[in-house]
Amino acid sequence: MFKTRLISGIVLVIILAVFLILGGNILWSLTLFISLVGLVELNRVLKNQKNTLGILSYVLCIIFYICLLLGENRLCDVIAENNYFEIIALMYLILLMAVYVFTFPKYKACDIWLSYFGFFYVGVMLSFIYKIRMVEEYGQYLVWLVFICSWVCDTSAYCVGMLLGKHKLAPKLSPKKSIEGSVGGILGSALVGAVYGYTLRNIMLTDISPILLFAIIGAVGAMLSQIGDLAASAIKRNYEIKDYGKLIPGHGGILDRFDSVIFTAPVIYFLFVVLA
Repeated sequence: MFKTRLISGIVLVIILAVFLILGGNILWSLTLFISLVGLVELNRVLKNQKNTLGILSYVLCIIFYICLLLGENRLCDVIAENNYFEIIALMYLILLMAVYVFTFPKYKACDIWLSYFGFFYVGVMLSFIYKIRMVEEYGQYLVWLVFICSWVCDTSAYCVGMLLGKHKLAPKLSPKKSIEGSVGGILGSALVGAVYGYTLRNIMLTDISPILLFAIIGAVGAMLSQIGDLAASAIKRNYEIKDYGKLIPGHGGILDRFDSVIFTAPVIYFLFVVLA
């Protein structure tokens, strides 16, 4: 199992690195694919993968990404000059309520809310990987912080937790996670972020030092990545499943591997916009 997990992890990192370096439409395509697979996994858990609610979530996710692409490339004035996010969010809610009303009592109210939640939780939040990469001038450097915050935090938290962990962080959700490990993950992510910022100190001209900026982003991103990890675990516990899928050997599904990235990507994007 360890060998399988290691090999698939290395392959995943290589694929991600290539797509992140290339950026543009190539990364857009990968991010859309990841979002759609993640939605399929979540809808499978919610028993919505093949019904009207599931199909609607896939269609709206694709429409959202198309609008995102058009908006970034400024190919459509209407999309570029208006808030397509608000339009899609409102349209999706109206469509869901229409399905709820005209198929009543096929779906319960909670099915509607969960479908709406899934679109934002997976489709919208993961789209920030692409949005970060498309940030003018610095996107090619900033996007790596998404994975520094998530995966460096995981590794640091695991190591510190194994050595010093005594106090449980969330015993009912993840008995092996400790408060000491959590703090170690935050500090480890902040440290790696600071080192990364140091290497870019002569390239990135921001209002505050890239070292301090990336350390702050690393720390905050690490905190949120742990919430993302635990949130995904909570959903799995509620629905009594071990993994969301089997796409990535040894790791599970997209949501099992990208559960923390779901939270870190939007946070990093807005932190950079505010602080830089």
